[in-house]
Amino acid sequence: MAKLYFRHGAMGSSKTANALMVEYNYYERGKKALLLKPQIDNRGGDKIIRSRIGLQKECRFVEEFTKMSDQEIQTYDCVIVDEAQFCKKEDISFFIHVVDELGIPVICYGLRTDFQRELFEGSKWLLAWADVIEEIKTVCWCGQGATCNARFSSDGKVIRAGEQIFLGENDSYIALCRRHYKEGNLGPNWNHKIQ
Repeated sequence: MAKLYFRHGAMGSSKTANALMVEYNYYERGKKALLLKPQIDNRGGDKIIRSRIGLQKECRFVEEFTKMSDQEIQTYDCVIVDEAQFCKKEDISFFIHVVDELGIPVICYGLRTDFQRELFEGSKWLLAWADVIEEIKTVCWCGQGATCNARFSSDGKVIRAGEQIFLGENDSYIALCRRHYKEGNLGPNWNHKIQ
């Protein structure tokens, strides 16, 4: 039976690399997986999913996918969505249609919360509706589990206010444990993130 999966983790937890590896596993077994990302995520290039370790693959936009016919969608064995936190409620509802009506698993990867520890729209509905919710773990600079996505300024200060969506990578965000997030402590080597 097909399921809707939400695999979430803090920044730098290898979510994108994991998504690309799952797509490759399908390919290796002669199956066809469709890679998607929301159009707002233009960091890797328009229709490219790119991980921090250099893995990359062409993809389509979620916004295109939700307009595809059921017949076209049924040519795929699996749907894999990167940066699913940026999806809208109606996108998540469409994923449920794909799972329940078409029998195709949908595996979503994304952040659970933003830099203020608030849920993103896509994450909120995935947490509410996904059949399987899994955390992809990463660690804080102190070695404890990191669950917080801290946005920081060039002078090493944790930013606590601003727009929810600000696309950035190691030059703008760091995963921290809850304690160090609350303290605003980026660790002794935080500035290597922006070099």
